[in-house]
Amino acid sequence: MRTYLLEKSRVVFQAEEERNYHIFYQLCASAALPEFKTLRLGNANYFHYTKQGGSPVIDGVDDAKEMVNTRQACTLLGISDSYQMGIFRILAGILHLGNVEFASRDSDSCTVPPKHEPLTIFCDLMGVEYEEMAHWLCHRKLATATETYIKPISKLHAINARDALAKHIYANLFNWIVDHVNKALHAAVKQHSFIGVLDIYGFETFEINSFEQFCINYANEKLQQQFNMHVFKLEQEEYMKEQIPWTLIDFYDNQPCINLIEAKMGVLDLLDEECKMPKGSDDSWAQKLYNTHLNKCALFEKPRMSNKAFIIKHFADKVEYQCEGFLEKNKDTVYEEQIRVLKSSKFKLLPELFQDEEKVLSPTSAAPSGRVPLTRMPVKPAKARPGQASKEHKKTVGHQFRNSLHLLMETLNATTPHYVRCIKPNDFKFPFTFDEKRAVQQLRACGVLETIRISAAGFPSRWTYQEFFSRYRVLMKQRDVLGDRKQTCKNVLEKLIQDKDKYQFGKTKIFFRAGQVAYLEKIRADKLRAACIRIQKTIRGWLMRKKYMRMRKAAITIQRHVRGYQARCYAKFLRRTRAAITIQKFQRMYVVRKRYRCMRDATIALQALLRGYMVRNKYQMMLREHKSVVIQKHVRGWLARRRYGRTLRAIVYLQCCYRRMMAKRELKKLKIEARSVERYKKLHIGLENKIMQLQRKIDEQNKEYKSLLEKMTALEVTYTTETEKLRGDVERLRLSEEEARSATSRVLSLQEEIAKLRTELHHTQAEKKSIEERADKYKHETEQLVSELKEQNSLLKTEKEELNRRIHDQAKEITESMERKLVEETKQLELDLNDERLRYQNLLNEFSRLEERYDDLKDEMNLMVSIPKPGHKRTDSTHSSNESEYTFSSEITEAEDLPLRMEQEPSEKKAALDMSLFLKLQKRVSELEQEKQSLQDELDRKEEQALRAKAKEEERPPIRGAELEYESLKRQELESENKKLKNELNELQKALTETRAPEVTAPGAPAYRVLLDQLTSVSEELEVRKEEVLILRSQLVSQKEAIQPKHTMTDATILLEDVQKMKDKGEIAQAYIGLKETNRQSPQDYHMLNEDGELWLAYEGLKQANRLLESQLQSQRKSHENELESLRGEIQSLKEENNRQQQLLAQNLQLPPEARIEASLQHEITRLTNENLDLMEQLEKQDKTVRKLKKQLKVFAKKIGELEVGQMENISPGQIIDEPIRPVNIPRKEKDFQGMLEYKKEDEQKLVKNLILELKPRGVAVNLIPGLPAYILFMCVRHADYLNDDQKVRSLLTSTINGIKKVLKKRGDDFETVSFWLSNTCRFLHCLKQYSGEEGFMKHNTPRQNEHCLTNFDLAEYRQVLSDLAIQIYQQLVRVLENILQPMIVSGMLEHETIQGVSGVKPTGLRKRTSSIADEGTYTLDSIIRQLNSFHSVMCQHGMDPELIKQVVKQMFYIIGAVTLNNLLLRKDMCSWSKGMQIRYNVSQLEEWLRDKNLMNSGAKETLEPLIQAAQLLQVKKKTDEDAEAICSMCNALTTAQIVKVLNLYTPVNEFEERVLVSFIRTIQVRLRDRKDSPQLLMDAKHIFPVTFPFNPSSLALETIQIPASLGLGFISRV
Repeated sequence: MRTYLLEKSRVVFQAEEERNYHIFYQLCASAALPEFKTLRLGNANYFHYTKQGGSPVIDGVDDAKEMVNTRQACTLLGISDSYQMGIFRILAGILHLGNVEFASRDSDSCTVPPKHEPLTIFCDLMGVEYEEMAHWLCHRKLATATETYIKPISKLHAINARDALAKHIYANLFNWIVDHVNKALHAAVKQHSFIGVLDIYGFETFEINSFEQFCINYANEKLQQQFNMHVFKLEQEEYMKEQIPWTLIDFYDNQPCINLIEAKMGVLDLLDEECKMPKGSDDSWAQKLYNTHLNKCALFEKPRMSNKAFIIKHFADKVEYQCEGFLEKNKDTVYEEQIRVLKSSKFKLLPELFQDEEKVLSPTSAAPSGRVPLTRMPVKPAKARPGQASKEHKKTVGHQFRNSLHLLMETLNATTPHYVRCIKPNDFKFPFTFDEKRAVQQLRACGVLETIRISAAGFPSRWTYQEFFSRYRVLMKQRDVLGDRKQTCKNVLEKLIQDKDKYQFGKTKIFFRAGQVAYLEKIRADKLRAACIRIQKTIRGWLMRKKYMRMRKAAITIQRHVRGYQARCYAKFLRRTRAAITIQKFQRMYVVRKRYRCMRDATIALQALLRGYMVRNKYQMMLREHKSVVIQKHVRGWLARRRYGRTLRAIVYLQCCYRRMMAKRELKKLKIEARSVERYKKLHIGLENKIMQLQRKIDEQNKEYKSLLEKMTALEVTYTTETEKLRGDVERLRLSEEEARSATSRVLSLQEEIAKLRTELHHTQAEKKSIEERADKYKHETEQLVSELKEQNSLLKTEKEELNRRIHDQAKEITESMERKLVEETKQLELDLNDERLRYQNLLNEFSRLEERYDDLKDEMNLMVSIPKPGHKRTDSTHSSNESEYTFSSEITEAEDLPLRMEQEPSEKKAALDMSLFLKLQKRVSELEQEKQSLQDELDRKEEQALRAKAKEEERPPIRGAELEYESLKRQELESENKKLKNELNELQKALTETRAPEVTAPGAPAYRVLLDQLTSVSEELEVRKEEVLILRSQLVSQKEAIQPKHTMTDATILLEDVQKMKDKGEIAQAYIGLKETNRQSPQDYHMLNEDGELWLAYEGLKQANRLLESQLQSQRKSHENELESLRGEIQSLKEENNRQQQLLAQNLQLPPEARIEASLQHEITRLTNENLDLMEQLEKQDKTVRKLKKQLKVFAKKIGELEVGQMENISPGQIIDEPIRPVNIPRKEKDFQGMLEYKKEDEQKLVKNLILELKPRGVAVNLIPGLPAYILFMCVRHADYLNDDQKVRSLLTSTINGIKKVLKKRGDDFETVSFWLSNTCRFLHCLKQYSGEEGFMKHNTPRQNEHCLTNFDLAEYRQVLSDLAIQIYQQLVRVLENILQPMIVSGMLEHETIQGVSGVKPTGLRKRTSSIADEGTYTLDSIIRQLNSFHSVMCQHGMDPELIKQVVKQMFYIIGAVTLNNLLLRKDMCSWSKGMQIRYNVSQLEEWLRDKNLMNSGAKETLEPLIQAAQLLQVKKKTDEDAEAICSMCNALTTAQIVKVLNLYTPVNEFEERVLVSFIRTIQVRLRDRKDSPQLLMDAKHIFPVTFPFNPSSLALETIQIPASLGLGFISRV
């Protein structure tokens, strides 16, 4: 064995993704072995010499196992265990030496830290002194002719010396091992020939290329030259041997490049020369290269931007070498003092390495063959004189490398070489990944393309004549085959290939050009395919005919037997159906009749109770309504009387004041006019009449005053009574409030008792659970249970406090509402009082305004020239006198605001405003005329009616009391109307006569004439009315005298005619009231129809109507108040909730983001726990009711059975014979089931069909227990195991598995179907494990379940098959999920704006995507969450295992994250700050969904980590180096390519954002250069996580499972 070009540099340096020598990693992997404890090794990442490449582990390689193989190989080669441990000790020392660090004192000296652990371990392993090694690692000795000097060295030189020492130790150890291997392989027989294997590294080019790459590429240049020459020589010899015409082929010769490197004044010579210089440096060497070769050699170039690098054009590519470090690496200096320290080691193997240094043979050593040692170190004793040995030690690495390479080339030229070119498909060691560009680059680098070009220039394909004949005999016909194979081949080729230049015939071979062999192969394959098809056609036809005849015969036989069996079964079914119908008929008749009787009795009892309750309630309600009506009547009467008295007093007072003022004025005028005799004569004419009128008015006023005083006293009495009633009501309200408080206290006590009962219930449940599970639970589970109980206790306490607070708030609200109502009622009364006062004040203001404006009437009268005479209008007769009295005043008050607003305007506008007042007076006069006309028409109509009634009464004697009542009412209304008109006329006359301007009221004035005309017309009207009243009174008196009281009923036809003739609603109402009075049994009580009697009857009717309306209003008011109270309570609760939410929001805004999230989570947890407690209480109540109903059903069933048995016992034997036999319910005894299902073997297909193929998952999931098909199948398997029928077990399991596969193949795209069968398959698998009888699966079984274990068969193999089937179903489920979620993800996660208005303006220049508002048909985040909820609910309904649900959810979230991130990386318009915020919000919503479903520990959140980091990358600051460092540390889940892609795509949306600078991206790339991650840009969205099925035993007892009839499994029976 010989060593060529040992790569010592790998010991101290490894490139990215490379490893050191494997032995170091094997040692680290075996550090835990006992014999390696003394080496004090650890992980490979701990040592500097093994962690530089960043790839300490190779996939698929176990370093610990390889260490075992290495030790076995050493033993096989004769290296003893002691020497092996010595080798491992030296290698471990090299690793610890690499961890030695140096501290700089100044620029020229350094030290090793005191008690440095790596150096201490190195010295212990090597057996040297710590102080000497520490000293000589930091110093060197300089020897002169006379004396020696010890000089400190810098930190950089110390590190280089440390690395050189490590390389030197490793090289000597390697040579020692090679020497021992050669000794072990040495044979006494002389060797005449040998087979050598040369493993050489290929062409290398990196970003930074140094001395190592230069040496490797130099060796490859030499080897490539030898390879080209060898290939060309082989081709030439082949053509010459076969006597083929040959033309010379040009090929690339790389001799100039070799000369540039190794020739005189080449790169290596200049390097060695610079190394010999005392102050030689890399820069000076680079300048020498530029001066020597630049612009002189076409293969040498200088980089544009660097003065410390050079470029050499190799045969593969241009390579730029950095000059830095060339000299130091070429010298490879090892200090003599360090070697001397190692030679003085107590470890015997180490000095042996350096003592045998001169004896170790290598291709560079001075061996008999003339070779020199590979490496010589400049190390010699201090006292030795310089001589030949010193020169050998001073050889540079480049010189040694060149000599070794020349010797290698001599060996290759002296032998017959064969080449194996290894091409790496990719640089990342990925399986099934082929990088075309990288492969072509390697082919070009190793010269294969050149070789192919040389070969393709001639005839690359060659066949011998015999091989050609054997291969293409198929293409020949029998007549073409001759005895001479060569001639036969020539004849065939001339027929097949027309172009003779495409082939040549040699002595023993046929030569083809490129592509011709493929053409011949195509012709051969076509012919063979045609023959194969003909053979297959014939054989398949014969087989199908044979199979068809056999199947036809079997089908006929099967049909005959099946049809017979079906006919027998159908006849049996008909007989049984007829018998069952007869039994059901009588049974149902009995049950229905009994149920009907029970229901009828219960209904009658309920009706009696309900009717009594309703009647009592109705009576109480009517009583309350009656009392409220009485109270309302008195209150309203008191209010009306008080209002009327107040108004009357105000009017009288105003009239008195006004009349006093007018009287004073008149008195003054009379005193003035009394001096005039003519005036005295004119006034004397009507003085007596006026005195009489005034006297009459005074009497009337005195009467009115007395009546007002009486009314005032009555009002005061009523007021005192009402105040006492109100005080009594207030007292009652206070009593009710006290009762409410006592009720709230009772409610509080009841709530406390309920809370205590709940706590006791929870305690009892917890104790029950602890007693049942104490034997199987561990200590930590009991502690956890105690903690849960404490939490529940705290929750109950909080719930109790909340209930107490709510009750307190409700009581407070009730009291506040009652106080509020009382305050509102008092306020309403005060408002009414203020309204009355306001009206009164308005009247006073109106009076003063009229008085002030009176002077302006003079100007208005002058402006009026002619005014038409207005008509008169009367109000309807149904209006009361009070309403007519207030009509004019109300009209004045309606118009009062306008003049009040215009008081401050100029005086010239006042005339027009007063003119409007005058026009209103005219309007009132016209209304009076209209009222007069309507009254006249009414009087004529009544006269006609009276005449008709008189004529009819002569023919028909019955009394018409209703008409008399009607006429009396009309008479009263006419009299009151006349009084009203008379008063209004008097007031107008006074207003016109009592004026201060005599020129206006003069007899010739136009206004005076107009008013005088109106007065005359009104007086005439009054006279006419008096006459009408007299006539009406006379008619009524005559009718009274003519009427005789008789006790007869009114004829229906006559009344119908009268009703038809009545036109007014009032007439019909009065007629109806009169009809009621005439139909009474004792009309003699009302033999006189006077005013009081009629008013009383009308009052009674109105009172009844008012009571009805009041009752309706009261009921509506109560319902409205109840609704109002409930709404107020809801509003109050919502306000409290809103306030609480606002407080939480304010608190959360003040907290940091992490604490804010925790606070929101805590709040949500409390809310959910309260809801869960409420639901648990409801569930417990329902369970209790269900248990009660079940008990009642059992009791009723038992009673029914006893009654039937008693009836049968009471029947005599004769009756039994005579009467038909009735069906009797014979109760069946409870049977102890074994949890098995029995079926016939021929029913197996029916079982699979009904239970698997035709089963609807939705109905089973909703109505039945989860996993019921799995339980049924396992119970069938148990029965087959019980029968020890292995064929039945095998057949059933096989049919089940095939049936599930058929269902999934048929409905594999339906999520519910796939989920349903995944859960049932897992449940079936768990059942097989739980009842297998293995102890590991029986821990959680009950004793009854342990009795149900399988006894005869071990189904472990079928468990594996079912597990594989479950994995397939899971993968199919994931694909269905992906197909459903795929169209939603991009739209919901990226395009839809969940937070409206954040994205702002779209970046300019981008393509239009979707809008920020989701259109119809697009998906949003809510769509994704709803879909996730749907998936989760379906899986939970199907009873899927929780762990399996977590895995499915994790897969769903991975799909969402991967698809979203891939689209984000491919779309520039999505890479912005606002989109990052949207993504963060969407991810937080998904995390919230996980929290709601209690799936945070499923690992789903971690799958979203790349997407979260991408969103954070879009939002963080991207400017400074600190930002770059933060990004590199934050984005650990993103690859370098993804980070750079996001930064390149980042697009600012508004002016506050900026694009990412190219320099910043480069900084990121530099910082992430050492990261070992995949260069793949997009995530694999099709990736599916591996699934596991943890064992989940069922607590359901098999014997309790009932088979529903809806499954159609009546042919199986429970055992």
